Amino acid sequence: MDVLRATTAGFCMGVSLALQKLDTALTLAATTPARSPQGRICTLGPIIHNPQVLAAYEARGVVCVRDTADLRPGDAVIIRAHGIPRQEEEKVRASGAHITDATCPKVKKAQLAIARATRQGAVLLLFGEADHPEVRGLVSYALGPAYVFGSQKELERLILPDRQRYVLASQTTQDRETFAALEEMLRARFADLVVLSTICDATRERQEEARSIASRVDVMVVVGGRQSGNTRRLADVAALSGIETFHVESVDELDAERFTQKSRAGLTAGASTPKSLIDAAQTWLASL
Repeated sequence: MDVLRATTAGFCMGVSLALQKLDTALTLAATTPARSPQGRICTLGPIIHNPQVLAAYEARGVVCVRDTADLRPGDAVIIRAHGIPRQEEEKVRASGAHITDATCPKVKKAQLAIARATRQGAVLLLFGEADHPEVRGLVSYALGPAYVFGSQKELERLILPDRQRYVLASQTTQDRETFAALEEMLRARFADLVVLSTICDATRERQEEARSIASRVDVMVVVGGRQSGNTRRLADVAALSGIETFHVESVDELDAERFTQKSRAGLTAGASTPKSLIDAAQTWLASL
């Protein structure tokens, strides 16, 4: 089978930086114990959304802490790539743990932009998944009221007084075309709407390439964690082209019988998917 692999598949800059910081903490602890914290090496929540990567770090002794109350003085805490709410960061500092901020620079930029744009009490309208850790962090930087919506229908259900000032922003991994349509709808109603460009360029490039590849193949495989929002949206983008699309965490989930009538496969992966998993999927597809 012919395989058309996306050049943008795999780790993005933010994921790579976060894992580099975690690797540095592990190396420091192993080679210079006198200079490293005496506690555990922890992440506050999963550092990225990929189960294989998380399992590998767990095997190396990294502890994934779900609640700031479980932190101990002396722990080395790596703040996840998605960022955390401001209130949680204050609790981490109060715990006595040593902090390394591995928040993706694009997410941090979005957090600070939201804080600046809402400092006079403007209402934040955030396009994203309400239960996603990045979104919870972004909302915590709003200095006025905030609403989160995941679709145009959810936005239309919001009761938004006309006399308020509004700021529109997005989770960094959302679809840019959908966001543009939401912006157009809101500008027609609120003339002084402030719009923040918070969607990451890497997300846009991945989605555009996924659309391009999907138009040239008859089946699409998207590799990445099911908890990864950007991976799920890549699968959605591919599926909207009208071809069969498989979102898998590893090649073991693929069934050769589903590909018997296919001759050319497209392959892409989320921003937190390691190269080894993408390579394995490409090898498997090419062998059919």
